[in-house]
Amino acid sequence: MAAAWGAVDFDWRIIPLLIFGWYLLLKRWDRNGVWDRWNATRVFGFVLMVRTKKGLKMLEKVAKPRRLWRIYGEISLWVCTLAMFMVGLGLILAFAGALISPPDVEPPSASELVAIPGINPMIPLWWGLIGFIVALVIHEFGHGLLARGHGMRIRSFGLLQLGPLPLGAFAEPEGEELFKAPRRERQRMFAAGPATNLFAAFVLLIMIGGIAGQFASSNQSIHVTGIVKDQGADNSGMLPWDTIETIQGEDVIGLEGLSERLDQHQAGDSILIGVLHEDGTRETVNATLSDKYTYYQSLGFSSEQLDSLAIEPGDPFLGVEGLNSNTAGIDRLAGPLSPNVEYTMLQRTLIAPFHVVYTMFIPFEFQGVAMHPNEEAMLEADDSWLGNLVGKEGLLFLVNLLFWVMWVNILLGFTNLIPMVPFDGGHMFKDMVHAGLSRLRAFGRKLKLWNFHPLWVDQISRKASNFSSLGLLFMLLFLILMPYL
Repeated sequence: MAAAWGAVDFDWRIIPLLIFGWYLLLKRWDRNGVWDRWNATRVFGFVLMVRTKKGLKMLEKVAKPRRLWRIYGEISLWVCTLAMFMVGLGLILAFAGALISPPDVEPPSASELVAIPGINPMIPLWWGLIGFIVALVIHEFGHGLLARGHGMRIRSFGLLQLGPLPLGAFAEPEGEELFKAPRRERQRMFAAGPATNLFAAFVLLIMIGGIAGQFASSNQSIHVTGIVKDQGADNSGMLPWDTIETIQGEDVIGLEGLSERLDQHQAGDSILIGVLHEDGTRETVNATLSDKYTYYQSLGFSSEQLDSLAIEPGDPFLGVEGLNSNTAGIDRLAGPLSPNVEYTMLQRTLIAPFHVVYTMFIPFEFQGVAMHPNEEAMLEADDSWLGNLVGKEGLLFLVNLLFWVMWVNILLGFTNLIPMVPFDGGHMFKDMVHAGLSRLRAFGRKLKLWNFHPLWVDQISRKASNFSSLGLLFMLLFLILMPYL
């Protein structure tokens, strides 16, 4: 199954043993002088910081149109500023909501608390590793491009390693040049990393939309993902993931086709439904339709709500949930860029950013896969050049590769925009506070109202950054630990 490629079963309890073994190995290499040969150092005792000069020549070539990259940096700064405040506001609202109305949810397992591929059940090992490596390279290359665009030298690129797992990456500028750079230029450099991740995610979404057009389904009927207990479909023997092909011998084409067939009947009628089961067998079942109005009343809907939904007494209810076309899996990933949805170009453009955010939740909704295996089984390769070249399995491989690289880019981009140090958003926030206080000082001096000392501006901006970082860290820890309390 392509979607779960690289998924492994992992006992999280052995993690401390693995980390301790890694620490002993680092100590041994330290005694043997390995770090000098690898241009590496240890961080926090058990994290390996490996530096390399590879990529610097390509960086120089790509960064030559300096003016272009400065414009790119300014766009990145505006995009990241908006996203940073949205992330910060979302975190504050989530914290406030948890205080007012604590959610009654099961606490996550220890493996779900770490975003490590193969250990976290929602992140497959190989897809996750590929996604993290690609996203980290994109992120740091974005920082490097803006540093060179503003004349700052990059000493090296590097990875932070915990055993074979990449914990992070870095572009190492000359420290004095970064410290002495104008704050606006420094903000652009910090913004360039997460912005490049988010821009890359958009490009990958466009590519997924292109591949979505290479899929087809031989069956234009619809399938159900759930069966309502003790209703007509359940009593007739229908099962989740059944495809509804006919009703009373007439073909069912799409959701509109199902509605048209059901509207010809009323509550209490018995109808013959031709279904295709998940195992490939076909069966005609006899289902008795119940009353939709009565069913929704049993769920707590008021008469006014049912009237607003145009549900009347006697309306037929089959008792199925999650009605979807047979291309629903790929359509969900491609979102507004799927060829199977009818949107104008303007609508696709406006919806795409929101869809990018939505894709972050897909692995959690489908338990670590991009598409449910049953949704994959319903797809076929279209009669196109790419479909003929790689076939269905090849298309699914490409879709999953692009999806997981896109997903990690989104995750890395938004995580780095949390306005707390050491994330990029924290450094941006500190410089923004300093810039605002500097403008306030200049305004007061101009009107002869006040004259703050420059060191006061430095001190207040530093304290504001520290307090905001501590406050957001407390909120994050509270949201993580609250289910255990």
